[in-house]
Amino acid sequence: MGCKGYFDAVADNWDTLRAGFFSEAVREAACARAPLAPGQTAADVGAGTGFVTEALVARGVGVIALDANAAMLDVLRRKPFAAGGPGLPPVDCRVCEGNALPLPDGAVDHAFANMYLHHADDPGAALGEMARIVRPGGRVVLTDLDLHDNAFLLREHHDRWPGFRRDDMARWLREAGLRDVRVEDAGGACCATSACGCDSASIAIFVASGTR
Repeated sequence: MGCKGYFDAVADNWDTLRAGFFSEAVREAACARAPLAPGQTAADVGAGTGFVTEALVARGVGVIALDANAAMLDVLRRKPFAAGGPGLPPVDCRVCEGNALPLPDGAVDHAFANMYLHHADDPGAALGEMARIVRPGGRVVLTDLDLHDNAFLLREHHDRWPGFRRDDMARWLREAGLRDVRVEDAGGACCATSACGCDSASIAIFVASGTR
């Protein structure tokens, strides 16, 4: 099936599935790492059905939602918050690959990514692209999984990477040209059970951030 086929298949049910994996506390931890203000613009990389986008719009931030999967973005477009908020334009949904974001250098105030990096072909390059599109002084913020040994997640969810070491994450952020790098516990865990019910996982989630 592959990663794209998997997300095509689960797009309409993703919100329910996601709620079983991790809670809204993850996006709250991410939003707390950036100086968000009404009227700013942020990119949500690997936006999916808009888990992080929704929280950004609620804070008065205009969002460019970027994802490789058109079916996931179609679900996002149907949600009420996708129309924007008071003084905000509609969410700008764009289908793209993470290694070539369709934005010029310094186009947004901040860039966010939730559970995106473990699907990226080259995590370091993906972080470099996120850093490239952020204005000087803006923040790159991502939430993802600690390194784990749960093979069923790679097999059934088509993850490319079994999470990450936090020191590797900090190094990639610095190599992307970011400063004030922090990698901390997001205060939650990703919980999943294999299709056969014979394996389960509870994996700590980190929030990583750096200033352009």
